[in-house]
Amino acid sequence: MPPDRPRRRPTLYLTDVATIVLAVASLLLVVSVVQPLAGRFALPTSVLLALVGTTIGAAASFVLNSPTITAFDAVARPFAAPPVTAAVFLDCFLPILLFQAAVTMDIRRLLEDAVPILLLAVLAVLVTTGLIGWSVSMVSGEALIPALLLGSIVATTDPAAVVAIFRDLGAPARLTRLVEGESLLNDAAAISIFTILVSLLKSGGAVAVGPAIGHFVLSFGGGILLGVAAGRLATSLLPLFHGDRAAEMTLTLALPYLVFIVGEDELHISGVVGVVAAGVTFGSTGLSRISPFNWAFLNELWEQLAFWAGSFIFILAAILVPTLLVDVGVRDLLLMVTALAAAMVARMVVLWGVLPPLTWLKWSAPVSTPYKLVITWGGLRGAVTVALALAVTEDPGLPETVKRFVAVLATGFVLFTLLVNGTTLRAVIRVLKLDQLSPRDEALRDSIVALSLVDLRDSLAATAVDYRMSEPAAAETLARYTRRIEAATRRRDDHAATLDAERPEMLERDRLAVALVALASHERRLVLDHHAQGTASRRVIERLLHGADVMADAARTDGRSGYVKAVKKIARYTIGFRFAHFLHRRLGIETPLARRLAERLEQLLVTRMLLDELVRFISQKLTRFADERLLQIVRDIVDNRHDRAQRMLGALQAQYPEYSVALERRILDQAALRQEQQAYRGLYEEGLIGQELYEDLSRRLRKRQAAVEVRPHLDLSLKPGELMRRIDMFRDLAPEQAERLGKLARPLIAVPGEKLVRKGDRGDSVYFISSGAVEVILPGSPVTLGRGDIFGEMALLTGEPRRADVVAATYSQLLVLHASDFRRFLGANPDIRAAVQRILDSRLTADAQRSGPVLRVS
Repeated sequence: MPPDRPRRRPTLYLTDVATIVLAVASLLLVVSVVQPLAGRFALPTSVLLALVGTTIGAAASFVLNSPTITAFDAVARPFAAPPVTAAVFLDCFLPILLFQAAVTMDIRRLLEDAVPILLLAVLAVLVTTGLIGWSVSMVSGEALIPALLLGSIVATTDPAAVVAIFRDLGAPARLTRLVEGESLLNDAAAISIFTILVSLLKSGGAVAVGPAIGHFVLSFGGGILLGVAAGRLATSLLPLFHGDRAAEMTLTLALPYLVFIVGEDELHISGVVGVVAAGVTFGSTGLSRISPFNWAFLNELWEQLAFWAGSFIFILAAILVPTLLVDVGVRDLLLMVTALAAAMVARMVVLWGVLPPLTWLKWSAPVSTPYKLVITWGGLRGAVTVALALAVTEDPGLPETVKRFVAVLATGFVLFTLLVNGTTLRAVIRVLKLDQLSPRDEALRDSIVALSLVDLRDSLAATAVDYRMSEPAAAETLARYTRRIEAATRRRDDHAATLDAERPEMLERDRLAVALVALASHERRLVLDHHAQGTASRRVIERLLHGADVMADAARTDGRSGYVKAVKKIARYTIGFRFAHFLHRRLGIETPLARRLAERLEQLLVTRMLLDELVRFISQKLTRFADERLLQIVRDIVDNRHDRAQRMLGALQAQYPEYSVALERRILDQAALRQEQQAYRGLYEEGLIGQELYEDLSRRLRKRQAAVEVRPHLDLSLKPGELMRRIDMFRDLAPEQAERLGKLARPLIAVPGEKLVRKGDRGDSVYFISSGAVEVILPGSPVTLGRGDIFGEMALLTGEPRRADVVAATYSQLLVLHASDFRRFLGANPDIRAAVQRILDSRLTADAQRSGPVLRVS
C-alpha cells in the first residue's frame, strides 16, 4: 500500500505557501467576476474592487473576532491580516503600472501639454501638500510636520478609475492625456516629499528648505537620467535577440524593476521617475527595433500585466481599510473634511490661478473651464496613498499618534474620493457635455461611418456571391446597410451645412487639416508595413516614423501651412549628418559621412515608394471622404513632396549610381524572400508539405534573409588620383606630377546648398570640380560650373577678397588645394598655369562686361 500522505495542520498560517496561493487565486476569481458587474452597474472597476475588498476585509475581521464563528478562521485569517506591506505595493505593483502607462504613451502628444502636466504633477503636489498640512494643523492642533506628511500622502492621484470613465463616455482625448500625464509624475513628487518629511520627523530637526529642494531636484533629475540611460541600453540590446519575442518581452519585464530598485535603494534617486523615463524612452525608440507584430504583442502583454497589478493593488488596499480605520471618531471626520476641502482648493489654485498666466504667455495651450472642473473633481486617490500610509504605520521610528493620525485620515480620504468623486464623475462629465463630439467631429464621424459601411456593403455582396446565398437574404442584408449609409450621409451633410453657414472658411481649413492628418497617419502605417517587411534599416525607419509624426502634429495644429513646413523641416540635413560632414571637411574622416549618405539615399528611396503608395491611397480612400477640390489640394501637396524627393534622390543617384542600384536590388531581394516565405507558409497551412520540410525551408530562408539584411557599404570614391583623372587639365600630367599633386590635394564632398566660398572672405584655397556642379551667385543670375571647372582661383591670383558666394548645386566631389600649394604647383607646371590663366582672363572679361572692370568673380 502506498504510504499515508502527511496530514495538514488543522489551522492554516500565513507562512503556509498553500494558504497564500489559495488567497491569491481567490482574489483573481473575485477580480474576474467584478469586471462584468462593473459594466452592468456602470461603475469604474477600481471603485467596485474597493467596495468588494473593503467588504472582504471587514467580513474576515468579523469572523476572526467572533467567539462563536470558528470554523472559518483558517480561511479568514489571510484576508483579515494579508501578508501585504508597503513594499509589496511600491516594489511589486507600482513599477508595472508606471511602465505600462509610459511605454504606451504618445510622447509627442504628451509634450504638447507638458506645461499643464508638470504643473499638475509637481506644483499641484507641492501646493496640495502645503495647503492640506497647514489647514489640518490649524484645525487639529497637530504639529505642522505630521500634517504636511499627511498632505504629501494624499497629494498623489490615481488615474485608473478616472481614465476608465473617460473611455466609457468617449471623453476628449486631451482630457485623458492630461490626467494620465499627471499621474505619471505626481507619484514621484509625492514620494520625494514624503521621504523628506519622514526623515524630519525621525530626526526632530527643523525644516531646511535649501537641502530639501536640492534633494527633490536631484531625485527627479537623477531619475530621468537613469531611466533614459536604461531605456536606451535596453533598446540597444533588442537587435541581439533577432526578433525572438519571448526574449524581447522578458527584457521589458526586467527593465522597470531594475530601474526602480537600483534608483530607490542603490542610487537613492526617484525610481518612479526612472521607470517613467525608461518606459517613455523604450516606447519612443523601441518601435523601430521590434517588429510590428511583436510590438502589438508587447502592448497586449503589458496591458494584461497592468490590469492584474492594478486590480491587486485596489483589492488588497481595500482589504486593509477596516484595519486602518479602527476607532474613527467625529474629530477624525472633521479633519477628513478639512483635508478634502484643502485638496480641492489646491487644485483650483493651480488650474485657475497659475495656468492662465502661462497660457497668456503662450507657454501652455489653453485648458477650458469644463476640463478644469473635471480635473479638479476627478482627483481620485488610490493604492499609492494607501501604500504610503501603510509605510507610516510600519515604521518603528515614528510615534504611535502620528501613525494613527496619518492612517485614519489618508484611508478615509481615499475612500471618499473613490466612493463619492468616482461614482459621480460620470454625471459631472455629462452635465459639462464633455461626452459629446463637436459639430466638426460629428461631421467627420459620419463621413468615416459612411465610408466604412460602403466598403462593408461591397464586401458583404461579394461574400453572398461566393457562398451562393439566396437573393432575398442578400438583398435584405444589403438594403439594411444601404439605409445606414444614407442616414450617415444625411447627418454628415446636415452638420456640414450648419458649419458652412456659421464659418465656411474655417470648415474648409478643418477638412483639409483632417485630410492631411489622415494622410500622415496612413503614411505612418505604411512605414510600419515596410518595417515589418524589412524594406529599410532601423535608423531609416526611425526617421520616417518621426517624420510622419511631425507632419501629423503640424497638420493637426496649423493645417496645410504646418504640414508643408513640416515637410521642409524633415527634408533638412539632420544634426548627425551635419556633424559627419564637419568631421569630413575639417578632419578628413570619411566613414561617418559615408554612413549618413547611405542612410539618406535609402531614406529617399523608401520615401519615394511611400509617396507612390499615398497617391493610391488618395484615389482609393480619400475620394469618399472629401470633395474634388479638397482632393486636388491634397494631390498637389503630395505631388510637390514627390517632386522634391525625386530631385534629392536623383542628385544622390547621379553621384553614386552603382550604390543606388545595389540598394534597389536589396529591396527587391527582400520582397522576393518575403513572398517566398508566405508561399511556404501557405503550403504548410494547406497540408501540402509537412512540418519537417517546412522548418527546413524556413531555416534556409532565414540564412538568405540574414545575408540581405545588412545594407551594402557606400564607397565615397575620394581617392585623389581617381578624382584628378576626371578633370581635363590634369589628364596629361606625368605620373610623378600626378602623384605629387595627389599628396597636396584634399578630396571633399559638397552637399546641395552648402556654401563653399563666402563673399568678402580672404581666399586660402582653390577648388577643382571632379563631379557634380556648383553655382556662383552673381548679380542678375547665377553661373553654374560643372565637372572639370575650377573656382576660387581669382582671389588667390589677384590677392583681393572673394567677390561672390559659391554654393553646391548638387552632391559634388571636389579637389581642394591650399593657396601656397596651388602657387607652387602652377610654378612647376607651365601648361596648367597657362590653362588657369585663360580661365582667369575669360572670367575677368565676363566681369568687366557685366558690371565694370573692378568686379572679380571669386
